[in-house]
Amino acid sequence: MKKSSFWKGRKVFITGQTGFKGTWLSIYLNYLGAEVTGYALNPPTSPSLFKLCRVDQLVDSHIGDIRDSDNLIKVIHKAKPEIIIHMAAQPLVRESYKNPVETYTINVLGTVNLLEAARSCKAVKAIVNITTDKCYEVKGIGSRGQGYLEGDPLGGYDPYSSSKACSEIVTAAYRRSFLSPRVAVATARAGNVIGGGDWAADRLIPDFVRAILKNEKIMVRCPKAVRPWQHVLEPLTGYLLLAQKLCLDGEKYAGAWNFGPEKSDAKTVDWIVKRLCQKWGQGASYAIDRGKHPHETHYLRLNIAKAKKELGWKPQWDLDMALQKVMDWTLAYKNRQDLREVCIGQIKDYMQ
Repeated sequence: MKKSSFWKGRKVFITGQTGFKGTWLSIYLNYLGAEVTGYALNPPTSPSLFKLCRVDQLVDSHIGDIRDSDNLIKVIHKAKPEIIIHMAAQPLVRESYKNPVETYTINVLGTVNLLEAARSCKAVKAIVNITTDKCYEVKGIGSRGQGYLEGDPLGGYDPYSSSKACSEIVTAAYRRSFLSPRVAVATARAGNVIGGGDWAADRLIPDFVRAILKNEKIMVRCPKAVRPWQHVLEPLTGYLLLAQKLCLDGEKYAGAWNFGPEKSDAKTVDWIVKRLCQKWGQGASYAIDRGKHPHETHYLRLNIAKAKKELGWKPQWDLDMALQKVMDWTLAYKNRQDLREVCIGQIKDYMQ
């Protein structure tokens, strides 16, 4: 991704812009020169990256519910975007066990509402629906042991994972039935995304950051679970490259895409926590939570050969660098630095 003329003045509509990934994407697109309209609920955490970085000064931000189809249509028609990136979701596995109906309503019906709104807006040329690596029917480690390929069966053990598989199916149906060829539509599946400013509950990195800022031990639930860890700027760059290709070349790039780290960066939870403790120092430590926890997939890895070959995308930062960037951001937060500038600085580092 380079600071090219493509994004200069380009009208982009983001759902979920007040969340962690949505905030990073809003800052990224603003830096690239895009005109961004956002639609989301109020920031889901306190503190929130959205508020810390004053993102409402950078984008035309609308507070609204993806389940409110009438309001969503009104905002999209007013914005007249060429590109839509759909990120609004209930994103937590454990929360989906507590509130399955809400999870399905947001993640499935919310996708339907977004696609219906896009269908009625003639300005739209490209849509990228952001789902998850957890949308696959998990069996072993994917096709031929090489990680999950875009064509592998969809499924999902828990309500969150299966709701995202449903979102994939809905998107494919709308693409074939209503949107193609006028609108080029793709879905994007990313691994475990990490980065500065994530304050979500029940996630490893936010739990670690909260613990170290309070001088407490971090409690680890599944120390031997393996995840495809990657810095947030990795998949966001993939989404932007994909959106650009869809906008310029249309149907050629429609369909599903994986954006994950290299195989070497699929690490266990305890490996991550040990490395974070080493990087932070200052007495950082962890302990194993022996309590009973809901089912979570033990091993996930994405096959990213398609994105490498057809988009020219590949990971730029290895896991050690990604963790260092998280620690740098956290130290800046602790020292009360301008966090929008910290994010922009990391975006510049990444692009170089």
